[in-house]
Amino acid sequence: MAAIWAGIDAGKTHHHCVAIDESGRRLLSRRVANDEPELLQLLSDVLDLGDEVTWGIDLADGGSALAIAILLNHDQPVLYLSGRAIHRASEGYRGEGKTDAKDAAVIADQARIRRDLHPLLAGDETVTDLKILTGRRMDLVADRTRTVNRLRAQLTGVFPGLERALDLTNTGPLILLTGYQTPAALRRIGRKRLETWLRNRKVHHADQLAETAFQAAERQRTSLPGERLTARMVHTLAAEVMALNQQVAEIDKLIEARFREHHDFEVITSMPGLGVILGAEFLAATGGDMAVFGTPDRLAGFGGVAPAPRDSGKISGNLRRPQRYNRRLQRVFYTSALFSIRRCEESRQFYDRKRAEGKRHTQAVLALARRRVNVLWALLRDGRRYELTPPTALAA
Repeated sequence: MAAIWAGIDAGKTHHHCVAIDESGRRLLSRRVANDEPELLQLLSDVLDLGDEVTWGIDLADGGSALAIAILLNHDQPVLYLSGRAIHRASEGYRGEGKTDAKDAAVIADQARIRRDLHPLLAGDETVTDLKILTGRRMDLVADRTRTVNRLRAQLTGVFPGLERALDLTNTGPLILLTGYQTPAALRRIGRKRLETWLRNRKVHHADQLAETAFQAAERQRTSLPGERLTARMVHTLAAEVMALNQQVAEIDKLIEARFREHHDFEVITSMPGLGVILGAEFLAATGGDMAVFGTPDRLAGFGGVAPAPRDSGKISGNLRRPQRYNRRLQRVFYTSALFSIRRCEESRQFYDRKRAEGKRHTQAVLALARRRVNVLWALLRDGRRYELTPPTALAA
């Protein structure tokens, strides 16, 4: 019996599996429910077809999680192909139609002929938890941003002066808006009583906030249409933002507690600009195993901070921004580089040097992020914390 390649086109309720031999001949094509007994039966039937089976799949989590776990628990090699890669590869196969069976056959054939596919491995429990927690945090932050934007829009419709004066990312202005949303309401309570009201709710700098709000109320004497209903909307939205702030704070505590249990916590957080949240997102995006990437260059390419060559004919040395990379990891690298410019003298000097060479701000930050990938790679490889190079070592 010979080697077999099995491709799974994963779905939420059902998967389609196609198995092929060395010549590409189709040996099995089956639609199976995303249910453990059916998946175990599929595994048994495919193993009966050959001595060695290599599996390919187009989802790394979500609806495919059960299938991947079953395969890994039975020591089966599983390769990952992105949806974009499958779509592009499908153009090289006969026919224009798109079906689950065809996609599964393409996945199986690509697993057969390619040698650069990313293997899926049994994940570290801590990393898996961080993926869940950081994903939830991203959803909460996105919800908060949308709610703040709606709040600003509603407040602008009845009280534009107050909207301009308040920073709605802070708790104090949000507390203010849960009580008073219109110029008339603020004038009725008065500055002194408003300050007392804010102090009773433990608002920092209550005197400054009360003065700002009262001045805005004094400048607007016109009552706008729909003011009463809009005021209720502003109250509701402000309360929602405060609730989202609380949820984000709670999940940040969970992330930190879980991240501290990882063996690379001290190494990752020692990098300037790479704190608890960004460090946790780095682990969630990479899986924490640098051996999967092989070199820092591949990690930089996966994170979208390494330029891709675009040479043709006599044109050489032409570089462009990559198009296929992990967006979350790029955000981690870029944001941490920005923070490091403020907090690390070495990063600041590197950034200033790139700016002096004529690079734009974004280009200089990306160049710094690319350099920091090499540093982080070395730290994780050696298991040591980041330390500034002593001046005596530089002189030597």
